Amino acid sequence: MKRRNFLTASAAAAGAAALPGCNARSPYDSEAPKKKPMRMHVGTQHWRVTPMNLQYIKRHGIDHIACWPDDVNDGAMADDFSRARELVEKHGLHLDAVAPPLLHRAPVAAIMLGKDPDRDREIEYMHNLIQACAESGIPAFKYNLRVLFGVRTGRTPGRGGSMYSTWKFEQVKNDPPEPDVGELDADTFWERITYFLDRVIPVCNEYKIRAMCHPHDPGVPPSGYKGVDRVLGTVDGLKKLVSIQDSPYHGLNLCLGTTGEMLQDPARELPDVVRYFGERKKIFNIHFRNIRGKRDDFMEVWQDEGDMNMIELARVLYEVDYPYMLMPDHMPLHSDDPGQLQGFAWGYGYIKGVLQAVEYLV
Repeated sequence: MKRRNFLTASAAAAGAAALPGCNARSPYDSEAPKKKPMRMHVGTQHWRVTPMNLQYIKRHGIDHIACWPDDVNDGAMADDFSRARELVEKHGLHLDAVAPPLLHRAPVAAIMLGKDPDRDREIEYMHNLIQACAESGIPAFKYNLRVLFGVRTGRTPGRGGSMYSTWKFEQVKNDPPEPDVGELDADTFWERITYFLDRVIPVCNEYKIRAMCHPHDPGVPPSGYKGVDRVLGTVDGLKKLVSIQDSPYHGLNLCLGTTGEMLQDPARELPDVVRYFGERKKIFNIHFRNIRGKRDDFMEVWQDEGDMNMIELARVLYEVDYPYMLMPDHMPLHSDDPGQLQGFAWGYGYIKGVLQAVEYLV
């Protein structure tokens, strides 16, 4: 190399080494700082545990799932959970959580309707479920404390003929109460939530099983929707939820889409919300989805085209050392994909790509 070229190259290298954030040490230098390991991973939720479904999940590079096994016998839950876990593990996956239909699907559980003595029988069912999780080696369960289901106003055409689930509160703000639910103000809703938590979380503590609650989707103004004030549809509501029966086994199935729906400026506000709950170790599962819009007016879009910066959110989760699943949820629909196998496959790949990008960037 000519002397002039050598000096120029040396000066450039020295200047680069002086740049902020530039590590001039060799990657083979044993004294180079080591990265904090990335503990979060891609996961999925699936209602049916079959060899076909498990092969589909595994071949898309997913090793962790939440599910609810078919034909669970209330009197033999531990045995049914164990059989499901063994089948899952046979296909090279881990069964990280169960999702009991009692609190996930309509009709509304007596727990949330405040009906005695039925709600105490349902709480006893939850006690049995927690014990069955412990006996079968399943560390967590997902649940939802809602009385309204399918709260959306329609669908909006999107990319490649996709249809995006849409919510425009202004269009439906005068809808009447549902006959089986009636009106439900905030104080009554909190009484029912507290009644449940006071009787369930101590059992979670006893058996060391994590309980993760999904926020209300979507939140609505304090005046309510169909006469219901959805108290878990605000960040303050979620903070109050995790403060009731404060426990390392009581936290959130934090849906980034749903939480973004609570905010006026999701792109700017959501990272700090994730950081708040993550630093307090209150996030036990992540629904990694995106929206376009804001509180009371949004649509659910593909993860790469929404308003929120998904790489930034993943970096926040890395910073707080979040150790559990990130899973796609509410993927857009298409008539050529009635079972949403294509949509969720795209979602798995997107999350894997985001995690690899974060691992490279940090």
